Amino acid sequence: ARALKAKPALLTAIIGDEDTITGLLLGGAGNVDGKHSNFLLVRNETPVPEIRERFEEFTSKRTDIGILVINQHIANMIRGDLDDYNKMIPTILEIPSKDHPYNPAKDFIMNKVAKITGQSFD
Repeated sequence: ARALKAKPALLTAIIGDEDTITGLLLGGAGNVDGKHSNFLLVRNETPVPEIRERFEEFTSKRTDIGILVINQHIANMIRGDLDDYNKMIPTILEIPSKDHPYNPAKDFIMNKVAKITGQSFD
C-alpha cells in the first residue's frame, strides 16, 4: 500500500491595522518562526514601500500562504499591485476596519467578478 503524504497546511497572512491584527492573532491566525511572521501591523507611519514589500512576500515569495487578509483602506494604498495580481493562491480577501467602512466598488475580488459578469457598481 502506498502511504499518502499530507500536504502542509497553508497559513493565513494578514496586512492590517492594530485591531484587525489583534483580533486575528487572538483567533489563532498568527505564525512566527525564526525566519518570518505571517502578518504586518500597519500604523500611520508605516511606509507604503514596506506594505508593498510584504504584499509581494506573501503573494509571490512564500509558498506557505493560502489566504491574504488585508484591510481595504490599506489595500487602497497599494491598489495597483492588487489590480495586477492574478493568481488564485493565495486568495486576497479585503475586509473593513473599525474606522474605515467596506466599499465593494473598490474591492479587488468584487471588481474582477463585476468585470467577468459585465456588472457595474453604479
